[in-house]
Amino acid sequence: MTSKTSVMIVEDEGIVRNALDQWLNLSGFAVTTVGSAREAMTRLGDAQPEVVISDVRMPSVSGLDLLAQIRDKDPTTSVILITAHGDVPMAVKAIRDGAYDFLQKPYEPEQLVSVIERAAEQARVRRELVNLRRRLDGGAAELSNRFIGSSPVMEDLRQLILDVAAIDTDVIILGETGTGKEVVARALHDFSPRSAAPFVAVNCAAIPAELIESELFGHEAGAFTGSAGPRIGKFEFANGGTLLLDEIESMPLLAQAKVLRVIQERTVERVGSNRQIPLDLRIIAATKVDLLDEAEAGRFRADLHYRLNTASIAVPPLRQRGEDALLLFHYFLELAQKRFNRPSQPLHPADIEALSRYAWPGNVRELKTVADKFALGLSSANYSIQSAIGIKPGTPDESLNLADRLAQYERSIIEAELRKHDNSIADTADALGVPRRTLSEKMTRLGVRR
Repeated sequence: MTSKTSVMIVEDEGIVRNALDQWLNLSGFAVTTVGSAREAMTRLGDAQPEVVISDVRMPSVSGLDLLAQIRDKDPTTSVILITAHGDVPMAVKAIRDGAYDFLQKPYEPEQLVSVIERAAEQARVRRELVNLRRRLDGGAAELSNRFIGSSPVMEDLRQLILDVAAIDTDVIILGETGTGKEVVARALHDFSPRSAAPFVAVNCAAIPAELIESELFGHEAGAFTGSAGPRIGKFEFANGGTLLLDEIESMPLLAQAKVLRVIQERTVERVGSNRQIPLDLRIIAATKVDLLDEAEAGRFRADLHYRLNTASIAVPPLRQRGEDALLLFHYFLELAQKRFNRPSQPLHPADIEALSRYAWPGNVRELKTVADKFALGLSSANYSIQSAIGIKPGTPDESLNLADRLAQYERSIIEAELRKHDNSIADTADALGVPRRTLSEKMTRLGVRR
C-alpha cells in the first residue's frame, strides 16, 4: 500500500461514509467521499481515483449502474462493490461487468484495505498501459512525419525505432550517405526515457586526429599547449542523455581504444586529469560501412564494434524504397515552394519517369537538393530533373510502364494528403480539388487505403 493511492467512497448513509473515511485515512489512503452515484460521476474527472468503493443499494442510481458508467468513462479505475444484501447472482454479474471485487457486509476493515491495495495496483498497471499505448501511437504518427514513406521497409524501420528507443542500450546505425542516420539517432533519443536530457552529435570525420581526445573526453587547464582553461568533453556533456558518434569508422585507432574503455567502464577521464567522472548515457554509433569489414582490414577495432552492437538498425537506401522517392520529392517540393515563395508547378511525365528510374546514390539528401532546384524554377531554362540526375531525355526503358509510374505518383499524392488531413475523405477531396466520389473511385482503383 502506498499513501499516494486515491480512493473514492460512494455511500448514501452518512455514518457509514464517515466511518470508512476515517479508517481509510488512518490507513494512509487519499480519500474522497460522496453521497450518491450522481455526485460520484460529477467528481470522478477531478478526483481521478484509482479505486472507487461503492454501496450497491442506493437511491436513484445503484452501485451496479455506477459501475457501468465508470467503465464507460474511465475503464482503468478499479471498482469495489459493497452490500448488505449480496447474493451469488449479483456478485457474478458485478464481476462480469468489470468490478474488481464484491464484498458483503459485515467485513473486516483489514480485508477491505487488502482488497483496495490489490485493486489500486491493477488500476496503476492499466493506466501505465494506456499511457504507453498513447505514447507509442503518438510516436508512430510523429515518426511518419520524420520518416516519410509508405514502403514496407519504412514501416519496419519506424516500428524498429520505437522498439529500440524504449530499450536503454547502445546502438549501431548502418546506412549509406544521405539516408538519414542522424535523424534515426535523434528519434531514438526523443522517444526514449532520456528524451529530456541532452542529445549530443559528434562527427568523428570532422575532428582532427590530434584534437579528438580533447573533444570527446575534455581536458584540464594546462593539459597541453593552448589549453588555458578546463573544457568539458562530449561524453561528459551528454551525461544523462544520448551521444551520437557519427562516421565512427573515421575515428583513429588510438582514440578507438580509449573510447572502448570509456564505454566499458562508463567513466571518463579528462585529458590532464586523474579524476574519473561517472557516466550514465546511451551511445549511438553511425556508420556508412560494415565495421567488421573495416576490422578485418585493420582500420577498426572489432572489440569496439562488438561492444557497441547490442542493437543495430539498418537504414534502407532510397533505391530500395519503391515509390517513396516520388512521395518524398512531392513533400520536399512543397516545402521548398513555401520556403522560396515560389509558385506550384506540376511534374511532367518525363520528370516522374526520371525520378522513378534513378538509383539516387546520394539518397534522400540528393533528392531534397533536386526538389529545391526544381522549386526555384531553374528547370524551365538551364535545369531539368532528367539532366540533374544523369538521365538523357527520351531514353527508353522497356522495363518501365509509364502508366504504372503515373499511377504510383497519383497514389503517393493521395496518400500524402490523407495523412495531412487525418484520413478525412472530405478534406482530402477539397485539398485536391476533386469531388468526393471521384476521390473514392481513384482510391479504389489505385488501392489506396485509409
